[in-house]
Amino acid sequence: MKRKFFGTDGVRGLANAEPMTAETALRLGMAAGLLFARGPHRHRVVIGKDTRLSGYMIEQAITAGFLAVGMDVLLLGPMPTPAIGFLVRSMRADLGVMISASHNPYQDNGIKLFGPDGYKLSDEDEAQIEEVLESDMSSRRAASAEIGRAKRLDDAAGRYVEAVKASFPRGLRLDGLKIVVDCANGAAYKIAPTVLWELGADVVRLGVTPNGFNINEACGSTHPAALQGEVVAQGAHLGIALDGDADRVVLVDEKGGLVDGDQLMATIAVRWAAEGRLVGGGVVATVMSNLGLERHLAGHRLTLERTAVGDRYVLERMRAGSFNFGGEQSGHIIMTDVATTGDGLLASLQALAAMIQGGRTASTTFRAFVPVPQRLKSVRVADVSAVLADAGVQAAISAGEKRLAGGRLLVRPSGTEPVVRVMAEHDDVAIVEAVIGDITSSLAARSRVAAE
Repeated sequence: MKRKFFGTDGVRGLANAEPMTAETALRLGMAAGLLFARGPHRHRVVIGKDTRLSGYMIEQAITAGFLAVGMDVLLLGPMPTPAIGFLVRSMRADLGVMISASHNPYQDNGIKLFGPDGYKLSDEDEAQIEEVLESDMSSRRAASAEIGRAKRLDDAAGRYVEAVKASFPRGLRLDGLKIVVDCANGAAYKIAPTVLWELGADVVRLGVTPNGFNINEACGSTHPAALQGEVVAQGAHLGIALDGDADRVVLVDEKGGLVDGDQLMATIAVRWAAEGRLVGGGVVATVMSNLGLERHLAGHRLTLERTAVGDRYVLERMRAGSFNFGGEQSGHIIMTDVATTGDGLLASLQALAAMIQGGRTASTTFRAFVPVPQRLKSVRVADVSAVLADAGVQAAISAGEKRLAGGRLLVRPSGTEPVVRVMAEHDDVAIVEAVIGDITSSLAARSRVAAE
């Protein structure tokens, strides 16, 4: 069933336009509260947000919705998305809410919901919430004496800081390391530097002056150029770039080189396997992860399980197959032994542990494999289904698959816009470029016909 409000990662859109309005947020709070009011106890929801201007509006509106159906609310203020999963369980709450549009610009916002187990809600739960949201809830409001209460949880950040530090190997410290951390002017702007400093690092802070408008603006994991320059200028040992809600990370080595999620997964997984910590015999990643990662893991007798693009699909496969490690090339790293969702700060600490224990520089530690040449190109089309069904396009795809023997080809529709994405990998970059060119040209030509 097509959902009206929820996408692949909660509800998201332009702030103050549907569905990201105060009215819809209020009704969403009511609907979610009604569905998760299970049992005779006093029900509780924890709510965090990032630093967007619209977060104030959404926070107040969704809080009112929960209160209206008798749920108590604990307001956490700016808090990384993974902290919500942790605090839902720590506070024995019935629901968790993160108000964030992750790596999007400030104009957007979103609402992510977590169940009492600390994991994001299932498709089934979200579908039920939508059904209730669009119904008449007036008769289900709480009685006057049963309206919920809201208060700030002042020590929320400290609780999460201690949990993150506890994930770092006992006996290790970051003394002697100079680390530049870019917090994207987002949710972790206080927490990330605090964790690194308390573990002993000399911390240089970037992206820690949020003003409601500058989240992810020319900074953070999606815009790492400033961090790369600062790491070299400061003579730092490592750079860490988080996104707006700190659920993803990329690193920068001491030479200014970028370290993506694939290299992080390769480094951490092999070390975990050597220590007997890796469960499931391999790693779960998406179809976008580089073929070099797959080959590297195979060389260590580890498997790579691939899923559709999206950290929720990675997590679903991890839970179904009893894996404890997975992630995305973009920097979502999921470690279910210590977190219920991607956590950029936790992943950074595991990477630092590998670097320290190996006694090597970042540029050596995080170059676990040589990536296979990979290219990704997107083509905007008039009708995705019609274009992909076209005989000429299918012929171009078939020809590309033959030319890429020993490599990989992925042609897929975007889940959010009328775009077809073409990704090709092969050891011969000339073949990759030729295949990408042929398929995208075919897509563009067919789209012009469809548009006419």
